[in-house]
Amino acid sequence: MQLEFFDVPSPCVSVCQTDDKGLCLGCFRKRDERLNWINFTSDDKQKVIKRCKQRKNRKDSLIKTKIINTTSEMDSLALLQTSLLDPPIKSKVESGANLDFEDFEL
Repeated sequence: MQLEFFDVPSPCVSVCQTDDKGLCLGCFRKRDERLNWINFTSDDKQKVIKRCKQRKNRKDSLIKTKIINTTSEMDSLALLQTSLLDPPIKSKVESGANLDFEDFEL
């Protein structure tokens, strides 16, 4: 890493909530990275920030994948479901079928 004249600022954005894996929802740091931030060297802080960016990119790509999969599922469901504006589909009765209408009254 490059020589730093100034301390590396904390990536905290004051969200202060964690997901089910223990990552901060705002800055994507792990618990130990948040707790030990003031004890890290500038080099360690830069490495943590780099890992946070990678975690954020990974999460963003997973969200995009889920959105794409959901949209494609919705598109396939839309193909299966007919529109209310479409004319009704009339079922064809075989011409040679025996139809019994003896009990039918108008």
